[in-house]
Amino acid sequence: MDFNELYLIKDELEQINKTYEIFNEDIRLNRSKAARVEFLTTVRYIEKYLKPGDKILDIGAGAGEYSLYFANKGHCISAVELSDNNIAAFSKKIQPQHDIDLYQGNAVDLSLYESNSFDVVLLFGPLYHLHNESDRQKCISEAKRVCKPSGKLFFAFISNDMVIATELSWNPKYLEENTYDHETFKVEDFPFVFFTVDVCRKMLLDGGIKIFHEVASDGLSELMAEQINSLSDEGYSQYLKYHFYCCEKPEMLGRSNHLLFVGEK
Repeated sequence: MDFNELYLIKDELEQINKTYEIFNEDIRLNRSKAARVEFLTTVRYIEKYLKPGDKILDIGAGAGEYSLYFANKGHCISAVELSDNNIAAFSKKIQPQHDIDLYQGNAVDLSLYESNSFDVVLLFGPLYHLHNESDRQKCISEAKRVCKPSGKLFFAFISNDMVIATELSWNPKYLEENTYDHETFKVEDFPFVFFTVDVCRKMLLDGGIKIFHEVASDGLSELMAEQINSLSDEGYSQYLKYHFYCCEKPEMLGRSNHLLFVGEK
């Protein structure tokens, strides 16, 4: 499977499934110091609200990075994932001591779960892929439904505006190409769906989410990966402190490849 073959697939569910034959989600969040910034930031915000005994639903769980982390801390995890490759990678890592229920399914239909069942709901993959606003709102609605009234919801997005900067860093001719609108700078939604900060915010507010935090979850880490990966352990620790210091500053939100929104229904 390559990008040309992927582009020809018109069925959205099949395209999502095949995307992870190209992208190795199993190593994305742990392959380097720079890549780890997103994970460490996201865990930091989840742990602001997570209490002992809380039940977690991980929707679009990928290869299980977050589910396994919190299962190792003793939490009961339910996980939903669509991709065959991700399901296979995740399944191999589940150990007998893990309280994990892994289900292959679609984020827009969580009928397997009762309403008001979970203390924490993670929605970290599906909104990267849903092209239609109606599907995105259905996805948000289902996440809300299964979350307890006192629970917290965590949403991840890929930031449209930072994609242009990071693509340019790899490809000096990127701005001459036609994979984005040359007037509006909207990036073509392939193989992922990209949003500006304002669109992310409006999407959640329209879905009835009360937003507590808007976070530049990986900040400049993709753009500066080479420099970050060369840091000593002491330097990396200080870089993380700097990142945590500024990741909620409004002026930083558009300069992050991934965004994290935290809220409740």
